[in-house]
Amino acid sequence: MKIGIASDHAGFKLKKEIVARLKKEGYDVKDFGVFQSKRVDYPDYGEKVAQEVSVGHLQWGILICGTGIGMGIVANKFKDVRAAVCNDPCLAKIARSHNDANIICLGGRITGEEYAWESVKVFLETPFSGGRHYRRIGKIRKIEKICA
Repeated sequence: MKIGIASDHAGFKLKKEIVARLKKEGYDVKDFGVFQSKRVDYPDYGEKVAQEVSVGHLQWGILICGTGIGMGIVANKFKDVRAAVCNDPCLAKIARSHNDANIICLGGRITGEEYAWESVKVFLETPFSGGRHYRRIGKIRKIEKICA
């Protein structure tokens, strides 16, 4: 399972912690930056992970900015990306099981390290429940084609 991760300056500290924990758990992690806390523009980093998920080079993505919202907006511009802001484990579970989300977005300024880690774990471990949700994902894909 290949996971891409990126952050802006506001998510840098949390990203470092998440990367360390993912590697400790044995996940294959590709870190797209940032590698210091110097101020940057989040779209430059969100784009890198979302593009790789979109074309199928990565199965999962984790994006971290101040709130998770900006990264989510960027990521959802890409075909076949379903990014969800999940600053708690409950949202992470629903994003995966109902929406087949493939990128989790976290807020480095608003989510504590333990809560963020629990959200990531739940996100990665929760399967898509399928059923009636397949129809809804199909409708999202249809909208993507119209808007492309």
